[in-house]
Amino acid sequence: MKRRTHRQPADTEAFSRMLGTYGLKMTPQRLAVHRAMLKHIHADADTVYDSVRSEGTRIARSSVYNILTSLADTGIYSRRFSSNGKVVFDINAWRHLHLYDSVNHEFVDIDAPDLLEEVQAFLKGHRFRGYRIEDIDIQIVCRPTKKKLL
Repeated sequence: MKRRTHRQPADTEAFSRMLGTYGLKMTPQRLAVHRAMLKHIHADADTVYDSVRSEGTRIARSSVYNILTSLADTGIYSRRFSSNGKVVFDINAWRHLHLYDSVNHEFVDIDAPDLLEEVQAFLKGHRFRGYRIEDIDIQIVCRPTKKKLL
């Protein structure tokens, strides 16, 4: 899977172009799901379903999950896995790090390209017998403090 390199979630026009790249059409359901994801950035299918329904769009829960999965499979979105067993979709498919709040099961994006480059450079010179590195996905597990830093 090739990740996007730009740093902004796709607006609806860019989203439509990305869909076309993968032979997908802009449907009212895909647009509603994308608009919900623009609000949430990181969300599981149930959260997106509730958001889409609250905006008045009629859609099946399974359709929301299928749309999110197909968008992640194409690389338009990415997916994360939370410790409570939920698949969380990420509208930002560009390469970045995450803080994972293990108490609230929430993800926060961290844009640290220098750190990613250092990790890539380190891994370039190392081999792991029996394994081939496909991607680098850094997730920092944390818990909230009384002060919010971000």
